[in-house]
Amino acid sequence: MAGTRKPVVEVRRSQRRRRTVSAYRDGERVVVLIPDQFSRAEESEWVDRMLARLAAREGRLARSDAELLARAARLIGLYLPEHTSAAAPASVRWVTNQNGRWGSCTPADRTIRISHRIQDMPEWVIDYVLLHELAHLIVPSHNAEFWALVARYPRSERARGYLEGVAATAGVP
Repeated sequence: MAGTRKPVVEVRRSQRRRRTVSAYRDGERVVVLIPDQFSRAEESEWVDRMLARLAAREGRLARSDAELLARAARLIGLYLPEHTSAAAPASVRWVTNQNGRWGSCTPADRTIRISHRIQDMPEWVIDYVLLHELAHLIVPSHNAEFWALVARYPRSERARGYLEGVAATAGVP
């Protein structure tokens, strides 16, 4: 690929590590953890292998607005089937300017915005946030009817707890 360059790689050898190899991104650099007894050839092979795995994982995590809209349609079909037209958004997109909330909905123009901060969270948490915003297209307020719609999602309480934990850890209200 033109314009794609290999990242800076830091290899850390460990005498305690026997067979496992792992890698993670630390800013612009990739750290690869390998056993100390690996030869230079094994090191090179494993660095290439781990860079490929990391790139594949990051590719899976790169979520698009189109994927988000398709996910919304799937959630409507599963949890809001009698509200198919009422819950259908005009647009759903990832945004980077929401630091105090996980998502927002404007029922007047049927738009939903989901904070980029949840992109790396578990799928079931993203589904919860999206379903929460879809429910606002049916019921704009947080009344009992709204929460009854959200409660149709089987992991709603678990997802709320997860998000509350993340917010508490980050010091976000």
